[in-house]
Amino acid sequence: MKNNEQGFTYPLVLCLLIIFLVFFSMQMEQLQTERKMAHETAMIHQEEYYLLSSVKKIEWQFQTSGTISTKGTIIYKNGTMNYQADPPSGFVQKVNFSLSLKSGESIFGRGLFDTRSKKLVKWVEVN
Repeated sequence: MKNNEQGFTYPLVLCLLIIFLVFFSMQMEQLQTERKMAHETAMIHQEEYYLLSSVKKIEWQFQTSGTISTKGTIIYKNGTMNYQADPPSGFVQKVNFSLSLKSGESIFGRGLFDTRSKKLVKWVEVN
């Protein structure tokens, strides 16, 4: 019986191996894509957390002392937030935020604070 196969098993095993390798490579590509997306999502969440935390700190400073310092820096684990406050015009004071992460990314934002209620009224991310 073994002598009558005439090379049948070799092409069969080769085809199964090729099918397995194609399926495996597709799964590896999908895994790499998902890892990249998870990393980017984590970075975006970290950026948003740093921006929100900075705005809350500035808002708290504004509510307790009544003024916002003209320049300042807030240092985080993976980056630094620089802010610069413009003089109030009317009932609105504009504060420019600049987040620089250790990964090299920079994010800019602008917050408008109401001087009467001493709260943030508008937030704009500038890219």
